[in-house]
Amino acid sequence: MTDNVSLVSGVAKRYASALLDLAEETGVTADVERDLGAFEGFLNESADLDRLVKSPAFSAEEQLAALAALLDKAKISGLAANFVKLAARNRRLFVLPDMIKAFRVLLAEKRGEETAEVTSAAELSDDQVAALKEALSASSGKSVNISAKVDPALIGGLVVKVGSRMVDTSLRTKLNSLKFAMKEVG
Repeated sequence: MTDNVSLVSGVAKRYASALLDLAEETGVTADVERDLGAFEGFLNESADLDRLVKSPAFSAEEQLAALAALLDKAKISGLAANFVKLAARNRRLFVLPDMIKAFRVLLAEKRGEETAEVTSAAELSDDQVAALKEALSASSGKSVNISAKVDPALIGGLVVKVGSRMVDTSLRTKLNSLKFAMKEVG
């Protein structure tokens, strides 16, 4: 399993690195970043698109035709569209979400930025996101971008991952710790 994960992450990094190099050479890095973000939004919103991307049951031609229509309708063109189509032709579409994440990570590194994955029990307000961004930037010494997710199972609190560091202040974790401590006593 871990070999499979490292294989996928290796492929994702290689594709993302090549895309970033090409985007920088042609001066369209911002366009590629925007278009990949839009495509990622479609992936997150549509279970059918996610299935198309991840399922080996569809042929490369079927995937390519469907994606070409989607990209055209969404007005995603240029290097980002060609990148998605290349992944489809090469039967690497299942790695595309990881490629997009790897592209963002590489781009952030070049900019001297860091991305914090923040999971909360409820949607964070703009003020909360801004305060969290400011606190994380102050502690890391770098500009920090926030990637926010909601997981109601946390009950309350936050889980913040920045690089290899993680801070879990969720109520779920605290309750689980208390439950474990109670088992030790009794």
